[in-house]
Amino acid sequence: MLLSMTGYGRATLTDGGKTYTAELRSLNSKQTDVRIRTSHNLHAHELELRKLVLAEVKRGKLELNLELVDDGGTGKVKVDLPLLTSLSTNIYFNLNTSLPESTLDGLVPALLRTPGIIDSGSGELTPEDWGNFQEVTRQCIERLQHYRHQEGTALADDLRTRVRAIIDMLGEVGDYAEQRIAAVRERMEKHLDDYMGRANVDKNRYEQEVIFYLEKMDIHEEEVRLRQNCEYFLEILNNDDDVKGRKLNFISQEMGREINTLGAKSYSADLQKVVVNMKEHLEMIKEQLANVA
Repeated sequence: MLLSMTGYGRATLTDGGKTYTAELRSLNSKQTDVRIRTSHNLHAHELELRKLVLAEVKRGKLELNLELVDDGGTGKVKVDLPLLTSLSTNIYFNLNTSLPESTLDGLVPALLRTPGIIDSGSGELTPEDWGNFQEVTRQCIERLQHYRHQEGTALADDLRTRVRAIIDMLGEVGDYAEQRIAAVRERMEKHLDDYMGRANVDKNRYEQEVIFYLEKMDIHEEEVRLRQNCEYFLEILNNDDDVKGRKLNFISQEMGREINTLGAKSYSADLQKVVVNMKEHLEMIKEQLANVA
């Protein structure tokens, strides 16, 4: 089971003439970050909402939007007309001689921004409101997770295919490795004959030097470790954990080290081509892992 970090969920709930709406977006992020946008009435519950989201979503850059619409009309905007009239009258009669006409024309719009003039009518958040907000948020999270599971399934299929391709290429490495050693030994002997002649060489010392050189070229350990890392990657990919992106990233880094070492020890054009193809698949794996939770 694999989860994508990107997703979207939306849910609505209607109760007692009120409509509660929750929207949750998730984007790629190395760090977990939750941003909540809602009315001031819910600010006191922001910590609880954050815990509710993180308990299920766990990783990603998350943005939760909550909205309450009162269809019964009790939430209509109200203007304190007596206070607005008193303020505008005092300002007009006391300051109109010193203010330009353009400023007086914008007096009412400016006064409407004064605290206490406009009441949004949202009222206090009732226990029923809070309960409905919790429920609609849970529904929203469930839909987001469904979206992420679907995208995660496609990501897992692609990752599995690419890792298996690297394992298949490891089979080719063994064939080229034997050819490479034979070719290197032949080339060394030819150079020896061309520049020094066999009569001038200590045979035992020569064989020791050849063995030492070929041991430095040996890639058996890198093959074994790369195969183990690939198999471990598939094991983690196929387990039941939802959040596994960081662990898969660490394994992919180990795979990269072994592939780079294979390339450094290749000494063969054919083997180098195999290594380049491995790197291509590995880069695609890393790109996909950037979107895995």
